[in-house]
Amino acid sequence: MYANLKETLAYAKERGIAVGAFNAHCLEMVPAMLHAAKETNLPIIIQTTAGTADYVGYDVFVAVVKTLAEQLPVPVTLHLDHATDFAKIKQAVDAGYSSVMFDGSTLPIAENIEKTLEVSAYAHPRNVSVEAELGIIGGAEDGVMIDSTQVSFTQPEEVSQFLQHVTVDALALSIGTTHGQYKSKANLQFDLLETIANNHARPLVLHGGTGVKDEDIQKCVTRGIVKINVGTELLIAWTRTAKHQFAKADLTDSLRNHLIPCNEQIKQVIKAKMAVFALEKASV
Repeated sequence: MYANLKETLAYAKERGIAVGAFNAHCLEMVPAMLHAAKETNLPIIIQTTAGTADYVGYDVFVAVVKTLAEQLPVPVTLHLDHATDFAKIKQAVDAGYSSVMFDGSTLPIAENIEKTLEVSAYAHPRNVSVEAELGIIGGAEDGVMIDSTQVSFTQPEEVSQFLQHVTVDALALSIGTTHGQYKSKANLQFDLLETIANNHARPLVLHGGTGVKDEDIQKCVTRGIVKINVGTELLIAWTRTAKHQFAKADLTDSLRNHLIPCNEQIKQVIKAKMAVFALEKASV
């Protein structure tokens, strides 16, 4: 079933699990992602950047995800990730995305509040959920690089200030993860996460899930994280398999014979991640 982020996270919170939010880098990945949700009987969030949505088409993503979601008994959300341009957010909402993220994390908090309010005022009346972010996470996201000198952890007092003014459906935190990290493991600030979670009932989000140990992921889930983003691990699995497949390809081979193994890798990575996010529960 097609659901907004608020509905999907409520479903997960009721069951004491976190939902995986997986980046679709191309349309080919989407059916494999939904097959993973079907086989695990767990909710899923398919997310795209604005760049990927521009490449494939916002309406195309909506049509495909909605059609496949109708075949599943668990919530499926289509989410625009890390958007900074209100025009792109509006385009996603108008096309039928069920959730959007405004990333004002690098802005002064007053400006982050002002622009998040603008996004919420447009999205919420249309039954589209809104995610925001406080604190700056390092690494590369859709070609935008934030180096270690710019990173700042989310401060509890800023969360209180932000939520006094803005109603959002999920809040992404900076607690030690890095976008695009896969060769080393993150050193997470669990005390900081607990402080924020204990003071605010808002659903909390962990970005940069690829670079986090499974046991640390599960510590985050038991401490209040209900949405976990994974992008780099999928990209690596798909590209590695594609390089192998196309290296041995004849020019007249059907493309599907080489894409199917790539998508199978996507499905297997997502199923493994879902098991971790569900605290190793097989189904709900």
